[in-house]
This record gives sequence, C-alpha cells and structure tokens, in this order.
Amino acid sequence: MTSTILIADDDAIQRRLLEAMVRRFGYHAELVDGGEAALARLVAADLPRIDCLILDLVMPDLDGMGVLMRMKDRGLTTPVIVQTSPNSIEAVVSAMRAGAFDFVVKPVGAERLQVSIKNGLRLEALEEEVRRKARYGSATNSFRDIATSSENMSRILRLCERAAKSTIPVLIEGEAGVGKELVARSIHGASDRKGRPFLAVNCAGFSQADVESCLFGHEKGAFPGASEKQIGKFAEASGGALFLENVEDLPPAVQIKLLRALHEGEIEPAGARKAIKVDVRIMTASNRNMMECVKAGAFREDLYYRLNVFPITVPPLRSRPEDISDLARRFTARFAAEQGKRLRGVSAETLALLTRYNWPGNIRQLENTIYRAVVLAESDELTIAEFPQIAARVEGFDVRIPAAPALAAAPAPQREIIRIEVRDPNAMRPLDDSGNVRKLEEMEAEMIRFALTYYRGQMSEMARRLGIGRSTLYRKMKDIGLQDDEISAIGSSFEAA
Repeated sequence: MTSTILIADDDAIQRRLLEAMVRRFGYHAELVDGGEAALARLVAADLPRIDCLILDLVMPDLDGMGVLMRMKDRGLTTPVIVQTSPNSIEAVVSAMRAGAFDFVVKPVGAERLQVSIKNGLRLEALEEEVRRKARYGSATNSFRDIATSSENMSRILRLCERAAKSTIPVLIEGEAGVGKELVARSIHGASDRKGRPFLAVNCAGFSQADVESCLFGHEKGAFPGASEKQIGKFAEASGGALFLENVEDLPPAVQIKLLRALHEGEIEPAGARKAIKVDVRIMTASNRNMMECVKAGAFREDLYYRLNVFPITVPPLRSRPEDISDLARRFTARFAAEQGKRLRGVSAETLALLTRYNWPGNIRQLENTIYRAVVLAESDELTIAEFPQIAARVEGFDVRIPAAPALAAAPAPQREIIRIEVRDPNAMRPLDDSGNVRKLEEMEAEMIRFALTYYRGQMSEMARRLGIGRSTLYRKMKDIGLQDDEISAIGSSFEAA
C-alpha cells in the first residue's frame, strides 16, 4: 500500500502545492486545514494509518506546537515535518524539541521535501521494527505488530481478537511463510497470559524420541543416551502458551501423548514415576489441509477435533498485495540498520514491481529478497536493479543495462539500451562441464551449503526444510567438509549482522 502523507495547513494554496508534490513523489496525500482536524485524523481507527505529517507551525485554531504537544501526550509516534517561514530559527528549535522529525522552509523545494519524507518514513519503519522486536522477545506481541491494510487480513485479525479472550485451542492454517507464528504470538500477547512463557516448537524434522523428549521431557537414565534430566516444553510453558508448528508431522505415538495432555491436563516424562500437572494453552499450525491428513490416516481424527476448536486460516501474501509496500519498508529499515547502510527506503517504481509479483514463498520470501537487495545495494535507495529475479518474472519490468562503451579510438556511438536474459543464480546445474549428469552427492553438498547460507545458520530450520533430522544434517555437513568451528562461524556472522 502507498504511504499516506497528511498535510495540515490553513493556507489552501500551500496545501494544493504540497499535495501536487507529494502525489508526484508517488505517495497518497490527505489534506486538513487545522491542527484539531490533523489530530482527529491521526487517531481515526477506521481509516488508513498516516505514515507522515507535514505540519504548518502557524494555524488559527491549534498551531503546530500545540499539535506536537498533544501528539506527545497521546503517545503518537508518526514522524512530523514542520513548515516554517524564513528567519524562524527559534520556532524550529522549539518544534524539534517537541518531537518534530525535520523541518522545511517555505517555499519548500520538491527535492528537499522528497528527501525529508523518505527519511521520515525510513525512521518510522525502523522504530516500529525495534518496538516489534522488543515485544516479540517479551511475549507481549499485539495485533498491531501484524502490518496489514487488507480487509481480508483484517477480518482474520478480528477473529484472532476473539480467540485471545479465551484459552481454547487454536489451529492456524496457511501456506508456508505467511506468518502463522506471529499470529499465534499476537493472540498470546492480547490474552490474559500476556507476558508469560510463549514457546514455539517446530515438529518437522524430529525423530519420535527427539520430539517426545522435547515436548514432554525425560528423567536421567530413562533411555540410552539420556545422561541428564530434560524438563520438556510443556512444563517450561506452564502458565503460558505452547505453539506447535507443522503439527501434522508428529509421530503417531506422540499424537497419543499430546491427546492425553489436552484431555487430562498432565504429562508423563519418560522414566518419570508419576504424571505432572501442567496449565498450558495449546496453539498449533500447519501449512497443509489437516482434514486431508486425517482422511489419509496420517493424523488422529480425535486429536484433530481437540486442536481444531478455533480454526484460523491466514491468507497468502498474493491475496493481500496492499500489505507488500509496508512490509518492504519495514524489512528495508531493519536490514539497513543491521548492515550499517544508509538507505532512505524503496523507490516507488520498485514498490510497484514488488506489489505485482505473486510471492509463492509469502512473507518469508519477501523478507529474504529484501535482505539480499539491501546487501547488494550501491545507492541510497533500493531500485529495480536490486531485484533482477523478480523483474524477470513480472511483465512490464524487463531488466535492462546500458551497452558497453566503445574504444576511445573509434567514433563514439549512441548509448543504447539492450535487454538481457536474467537467470536465477540459485538454480542448481544438473549437468557438469563435460555435459554429463552430476553426481547426487555433489548436488546434495551444494544444496546443504546453500541452505546453510539461505537460512542464516539456523540448523532447526535447515533440517526441517531439507526434510531430514538434525543429527543427520550434522553428519552430512561433516561428510562434505564443514567442521563445527566453520558451522558456528557462519551462524555467528548472521547473528552479528
């Protein structure tokens, strides 16, 4: 969705001039003629969010300083660009102390205003990401952490708000990468259990023994290799919530134990002499149709109905394209800060490109794509040049480069634009340099190395996506020459970033 800029000025001519410039920059503009109207629009819950406010300091009803003070009292963090007349340094200093992000002097030039707006939007996106990350770590997420302007997604969030008012089990379905865990965290953060433990377990890629110990725990010596006691996620999450992702991958024996935990409110760790009472809210997620899993005999029908008390289906990103721009700005601000790059944001043409792509990998794919673009960016703004794979798949956004310059001795030809074929650099080659099919072990090694970088050293995610156990993954990594210190170094480099 295009950013919305609110223009507050009592001068009708000045409002129209600013509106023309804002629209030319590619943003949506809204106009009000006074401070009171500006405040009313900022807090209007039934209208799209205001991303930036251009505020005149001199207005008859409530002046700019009054607006800034009331915004501060109400905790409004919308970036504000104040307008001032020449030789009004004292007024500018006071406005900046009151919380204004930047100022422009009338009559403002288009380039100066555009830079100020882009910087304001970048700061707002970064600050929102910082606040969201803080809430994520403290299990106090809220529904405002889910960036959406889509009526389709807003309807889902209204369902989630109702689910947050009770402790009944919630089953969240949706394609991979749509943000099912964030939805679960937001339900928890809006519930009476807010601030209490929220533990997430990905059930894919585990053996039966591993997932059973992970969820229910075991006593020391309960089985060969159990050298110490393990508490288990159910006991750790007692009083809070436990989120089971890819729940359809649970082995049958573990499904039985989960059913008992839901029915009796107690668990029995392996090797324990008696059961342990637990008070845990269960939320589960799947990227498959769970009813089809039941019909295929892969999932217990009685357990399905115990988990599917409050079903929620999160729509894919392609069905809510109005959310892509806001997500792209948030990711750009975060990764630019992590990489130490001075990026003002994403160009309007690039946002149009990203919005028209269908994103089969959903939000996770968009996040990784933005991360790559930020790393490769050479200017102060993300352009289409940073998204060649996306541009090659969207009609109307051909990737083009200038022709190579001629030698100095030859007559200088006219520069021309030529189309080039862009190939996905992540595509694996099935043939070797001799034209023969490559060995499976070579391709497997290449895939593991790619996954290690792509998932930023997150071993559990790698194992799940590759469809193997973590112990198997570690063994294969050592077989291809990746030692423990090298694996740790790769993971640490991403954590440091």
